[in-house]
Order: sequence, then structure tokens, then C-alpha cells
Amino acid sequence: MTIDTHDWQVLTSSQGQRLGAEPGAAGSSTSDYWPGVTRKYVHGYSQRETLRLQEQSAILEDLLHHDTSYPPGSRVLEAGCGVGGQTILLAARSPQAEFTSIDVSRESLVVAAATMAQRGVGNVRFYHADVINMPFRAESFDHVFVCFLLEHLDEPLGALAVLRSVLKPGGTITVIEGDHGSCFWHPQTRESLQAWHSLIASQFHLGHDPLIGRKLCPLLTQADFDVREATPRWVYTDSRNPGLRDGVLNKIIVPMTQTARQQALDLGIIDKHTFDTGIDDLRRSGMPPDGTFFYTWFKAVGVKRS
Repeated sequence: MTIDTHDWQVLTSSQGQRLGAEPGAAGSSTSDYWPGVTRKYVHGYSQRETLRLQEQSAILEDLLHHDTSYPPGSRVLEAGCGVGGQTILLAARSPQAEFTSIDVSRESLVVAAATMAQRGVGNVRFYHADVINMPFRAESFDHVFVCFLLEHLDEPLGALAVLRSVLKPGGTITVIEGDHGSCFWHPQTRESLQAWHSLIASQFHLGHDPLIGRKLCPLLTQADFDVREATPRWVYTDSRNPGLRDGVLNKIIVPMTQTARQQALDLGIIDKHTFDTGIDDLRRSGMPPDGTFFYTWFKAVGVKRS
């Protein structure tokens, strides 16, 4: 794979805690975000959010990734890898593929690289890069993987166009996104609905789309991919599967909603008492005997025409 490393930073999983310039690079950035990028991320970058992302990937592995693997020698670009929650699963499922994982957050990349080093993963390289302005030459990759990224971008269609440009003809792009409009639970209260909707409203306020999962097929089509598949990946939990219910509610949904608390309060979307009561009510949907929960993610695979 030919990579132009001018002014771009690389971190291999074997380097663990260090993020330095690729040999031959003209310089490096000291900012946590890539130069010119102001990252608007509704969930923030706290240690609690890092834990949520790591736990989420493990909880949802079979649901979202059981049918994702790449042939030996494949060059795969993972765009928006964050703290490496999906990266560790991709690398393990395709140990002979070569992964290049990028993110705009330096801090997240350091966490991701440390995780790979701790797990002994050696087939991943991390780049500090913006998906809209990547250092890679045209048609550098056999496959592209995107998970939980498009919902946080100002221009998701533009990002798909850029990703298409670095993909070889006949190569695939796999995209996974949630759809917050597909979330239902019992018992459902006015306060729990308002707390959840405050997360959605906060994300829309940033100019991003928390309902993007349902749009993956048309988005890939508009970006000139042939859509090979687009499927809902839903999870339903009740008293018969308490472990899954606890994981989805208390390790994914509740912590994710809590990340928007201060933004929602600052914007006047909700008041403190209603939000906190709503969070408590959400937790109750994860408790026996009556609690139930439902949510849908979407997964789509597109092919770049030869």
C-alpha cells in the first residue's frame, strides 16, 4: 500500500502509548484534533465514554460483526476508529488482513493503540487524520469499514465520496449506524422519553443526524456505490435474557444518554429534575420483572463499481 506520509502522523499498535510522526514526515501536530478540524461530538471524550464504547463493542459483537471478515492480505481502512472498540474485533476476526485505522482525536488513538498493544494485536496501524482530508492515494484499499461515524459528521455524503475515492474498484464499504428513532422501552414514562429525546435534540443541534441508520441504503446509492445489502440489526431484551438487558441498558443506552446532559441543560431542551428522573426511569426498564427494551442498528455493504 502506498501512503503519502507528508505531515501525517502514524501510530502502530506495537508503539502503545506514543503517537509520533511517521519516518519521512515533514512535521507533526501537537493538537489533539487534526489541524483545521473542530470535532463536535455529542458524547464527549471522558473516561466514562471510553469505557462505554469499549463495552458497547463487546456487547454488540455478534449482532453487528458476525458477518464481517476480510481475506488474508486485504488492505482495510477503518474510518473513525475512536478508542478502538471495533478495531480490536476487526483485527481478531481477520488476523491476516492489514488494517489502517484513522481518527481526528489524538487522545482516542493513543487509547486505541494501547489497547491493541495490551492484546498483542500487530496488524493495525493508526493515523491521526480527518476522514474528509486523508493522506492516502486513490484506490489504496481493498475494503473500507465505518461504524458509528456518519451520525457525527457535518457532511456524511461528502465523507462517503472521499472514502469511495481511496477504495479499489470492486472493493466493499461496510457501514454500521444506529437509529435513535427506533428506541422503545417499558415501562415508558414522560420523563424517560424527554431524557432520551434531549440526546437526539442535542445531536441535531450540532448539525448531525442521530436517525441516520435508516438512511444508509440511499446514502450509499447517492455516493455511487452498488448496495449489496442493507439490513436492520435489532436487539430486544426482557426478563428472559437479563444479562443482555443489563448490558444494553446500563452499559450502552443510559451512559450514552447521560453524555448529553450538560448540553441539553445548556440549550434549555430539558431541566435538571426531568433529565435525572428520566435517567432513573430508563434504568428501571432494565430491571425485572417487567422491563423490556428495543433498539435497531443498521448495517449496509456497498461495492465500488469496476
